[in-house]
Amino acid sequence: MPSPDEKSAFSLRLKQALKRSPKKIDTATELALNFNLRHPSGPITTQAAQKWITGQSLPTIDKIATLAEWLNVSLQWLRFGIAEERPTATKHSRTRRATTAASTPPPTADELALLEKLRAMPEYRRDLVVEIVEQFAIEQMMWRG
Repeated sequence: MPSPDEKSAFSLRLKQALKRSPKKIDTATELALNFNLRHPSGPITTQAAQKWITGQSLPTIDKIATLAEWLNVSLQWLRFGIAEERPTATKHSRTRRATTAASTPPPTADELALLEKLRAMPEYRRDLVVEIVEQFAIEQMMWRG
């Protein structure tokens, strides 16, 4: 049986995926309607969709698979918050990545100016900027490439 924390974490990931989907889904009714158009088994109710969104319940794995396919996210990420494993890199690509990482250029004048502006902001605004950057950073884990 999923813990309340698991349900809550799933709810956050679901809302995040819905927010980023091409067709914005704002209500449980819209979620249920759009889900039912895609799920091969029986339909869900608006109440079930509401429970997913609010973290009161967790869908079955087949329903999570339908959501993941529809929202173009990894099933592992949607259910567990784990990035999908990427194919193992070849020796050549690993060497190239290591060389690239080792030869990372120093910050540009624009990057330093941005950092200076960030440091001059009040703490609450810095927190907002950090939150935005983190949202962009999770795209690698969340969206299929």
